[in-house]
Amino acid sequence: MKKILPIVTLCLTFSVFAQDEVAIKSQVADAINEIREFIAIPNDALDAADIDRNIMWLKRKFGDRGFNSAVLETDGLPLFFAATPMSGDKPTVLIYMHFDGQSVDPSKWNQPNPYNVVLKAPKDDGFETMSFDELGDDINYDWRLFGRSTSDDKSPIVMLLNAMDLLKKDGKDIPFNIKVILDSEEEKGSKPLPAAVKQYRELLESDFLMIVDGPVHASENPTVVYGCRGITTLTLTTYGPIKPQHSGHYGNYAPNPGFQLAQLLATMKDAEGRVTISGYYDGITIDKTTDSILKSVPDNDAAIAENLQFKTSEKVGSFYQEALQYPSLNIRGLSSGWVGEKARTIVPESATAELDLRLVVESDGNRLKQLVKDHIAKQGYKVLDHEPSKEERLQFDKIVTVKERGVTDAFRTDLNDPYGIFIVNTLNNSFDKEVIQIRTMGGTVPISPFVNELKIPAFIVPVVNPDNNQHSPNENIKIGQLAYGIKTFYSILSSKID
Repeated sequence: MKKILPIVTLCLTFSVFAQDEVAIKSQVADAINEIREFIAIPNDALDAADIDRNIMWLKRKFGDRGFNSAVLETDGLPLFFAATPMSGDKPTVLIYMHFDGQSVDPSKWNQPNPYNVVLKAPKDDGFETMSFDELGDDINYDWRLFGRSTSDDKSPIVMLLNAMDLLKKDGKDIPFNIKVILDSEEEKGSKPLPAAVKQYRELLESDFLMIVDGPVHASENPTVVYGCRGITTLTLTTYGPIKPQHSGHYGNYAPNPGFQLAQLLATMKDAEGRVTISGYYDGITIDKTTDSILKSVPDNDAAIAENLQFKTSEKVGSFYQEALQYPSLNIRGLSSGWVGEKARTIVPESATAELDLRLVVESDGNRLKQLVKDHIAKQGYKVLDHEPSKEERLQFDKIVTVKERGVTDAFRTDLNDPYGIFIVNTLNNSFDKEVIQIRTMGGTVPISPFVNELKIPAFIVPVVNPDNNQHSPNENIKIGQLAYGIKTFYSILSSKID
């Protein structure tokens, strides 16, 4: 591989995005047709047959663009790999995306089938359905495509394919070796990925990694992200009577697991949202340079609060970007007894809290989980990793079962990395806008195995609209973002690093 030169000798030769508006929209029209075809193949990672059908489509489409492809077997579902013919005198970019999607509940969608793409135009505070025949030659970039994985993450794959078409039409010599790795279990946590990256290390060897996933900044300006938080989860269960009991007979007598759990959780954070568990924020410092980088992101904290409809934010950091530099402790779900019309006058037998811990580079997920368990023990609870036996119930006053899952590590690339400078300068030149640079985004993508194993810098280059409803009903992609994504791929892949 051709290694990058030091920053002081870095020379960027930018290509001009030579296509006029008509040609761009023509390529977008092709992309829309391809997205409709791709989305029509269900991609729930819980269904291996779905994944196989998607891989067959990918093999055909990447093959049409001159890529060689392979299906990489893993301990779970396979990965899809594609690469252009390799040249020893070119640097190699590895592009990560995923083609699986979240499960769907069609009853929650404003269309009969989430896998049949629907075209909609903005109207009042919502959208109205349009016929695809109404697109015409002058495509309205404010219209949207609705369907599962239109934004997360099938459209970016189609954007890459159509950028390759445009590069070929323009006769551009691509100054990179391009490798593409497409994940089939990203929405399930990508559990097979770390072992697969080790197994296929030589095949994946590259100079830098581009992750194309997630939305651009809320301002819709070009965005480059240098890292993301990791994640791990815990399930906490407290116990009352062995079976639900009549609250008239046993209220005030049988211990209530709901109150126990509520009291326990309340010891983990103060009234302003800061984690009170000793050592939870150890190792995190924000110097003046980092602070200035964080404040350069044009967030509007008041607008965020208004949009989410709360008055006061938590005080882990003094503003949004600063808050993302710390590990979080989040209650993502609570359950005990029954609620609503099903509510019963009982003392429940158990109560459960689902926690997720978002990680930063300075925090170790296994260490934080241990800190939480140690904290629980200090509150007088017997901590178990299994449901308590009768003997254990009779031996201990307070019991918590803790079930934990694996850790997806955080990653963060230096903002002065030469490849990052190349990407930012290319986007600045192509869009004539100042690129928003984000040190760490709040979500998680499973990139740390690539960073740790391949020892390469990684950058997230998001291309979809911020209000895309990913993971939710009515997921969508703004048609203008298709043009943006095609232009982004085109610009980066046709610009030289000398």
